[in-house]
Amino acid sequence: MKNTKPMVIFGESILPGENKTIQLEIARLHTTTKLTIPIIVRRSKVEGPVVLFSGGIHGDEFNGIEIVRQLISKKINKPKRGTIICIPIINIYGFINRSRDFPDGRDLNRVFPGSRKGSLASRFAYHIMNDIVPIVNYAIDFHAGGASRFNVPQIRLSPNNPETQQLADAFNAPFTLFSKNISGSFRNSCEKLNVKMLLFEGGKSLDINEKVAQEGVNGVKRFLDYLDMLDTKQIVEKQQKPTIYIEKSGWLRAKCSGLLIDNNFVGQFVKKGTVLGMITDPFGKFERKIKAPNDGYVINANHSPIVYQGDAIYHLSNTTEEGEE
Repeated sequence: MKNTKPMVIFGESILPGENKTIQLEIARLHTTTKLTIPIIVRRSKVEGPVVLFSGGIHGDEFNGIEIVRQLISKKINKPKRGTIICIPIINIYGFINRSRDFPDGRDLNRVFPGSRKGSLASRFAYHIMNDIVPIVNYAIDFHAGGASRFNVPQIRLSPNNPETQQLADAFNAPFTLFSKNISGSFRNSCEKLNVKMLLFEGGKSLDINEKVAQEGVNGVKRFLDYLDMLDTKQIVEKQQKPTIYIEKSGWLRAKCSGLLIDNNFVGQFVKKGTVLGMITDPFGKFERKIKAPNDGYVINANHSPIVYQGDAIYHLSNTTEEGEE
C-alpha cells in the first residue's frame, strides 16, 4: 500500500519516497559556533514501520558511530517499505572532545527522558524523546565498552520480553545478554513508549574495530530482513551459528594494582582455572595470575595496560558447556 502522509521531525516535513537530512541545532559552542546533529531520514513510498538506528550517545564510542555510518554509505538505510532514521552521533559535543560525557559533565544515557529546561544533556534527551521517538516502532542503539574494556559483539535486551527476544534472534549477534533497564537510560525511556529497542555493544572506546563493525552491519541487515524492510539489492549475511544467550554473568576485579597482561581469551569459552591474564609490577617483583573462577564465555576484557585494585578486568558468563547457558 502506498503511503501519502508526510512525516514531520523537528518541524521539517519528509514525504514518502524522500531522502532528507535534518540538521538539529539545540545549543551552540561557547564560541557561538553552530554545532548541528545530522538526522538522516529515508522513506519508502510503501507503508511500513519506522526504525531508528543511533550511535554516539557516548561521544567516545566510535564503533557504534562507524556502524551507523556504514548503514548510510552502503545504502542499507534505504527501506523497501517504511522509514529508516539514522543518527550516527547523538552526543556531538562528546565526539568532538573524544569524551564519553556532555560538556556539563553528565552522562546523556542517564538523564532520559530529559527536561526542556534542564541541563544541556537533559535538553538533548528531551528533544529526542519528544520529537523523534514517538514516531518510532523499532530501534537499535549502538555502543562500545567504556574505559578500554572490550566488549565482544553482543545484543542486550530486557528479560521477559518475547517480542524483543525475537528481534534479537533475527539480529543474531554472537552473544545476547539479558540485562535490566537502567533508570535514565535511552532504552528504558523508549520501552516506556512501547518502542521495541535492542542495545548493541561491541569493541571499546576511542577505537574502531573492523570485525565488530561488520557484525553490527550484518546484524542490521538480518534485522531489517526480518521486518521485510531490507532493500532487495542488499545481500543478507547468514550467521553460521545461532546467538548464545547469557542469562547470568559476573565481573572479575583486580586484587592488586599493576600492569595488566591479557592472554586474549575475549569471546572464547574457557574452563574453570584458565589463566585469563596476569597482573605484575613494572619492577619484576611479583606476578599474579588471574584465573577463571568458573566455566564460561569471556564477554568483556579490560585492554588497559594499567589497572588498580578493584578495577573490572574480565566479564565472564556462568555457562556450564560451550554453546549452552
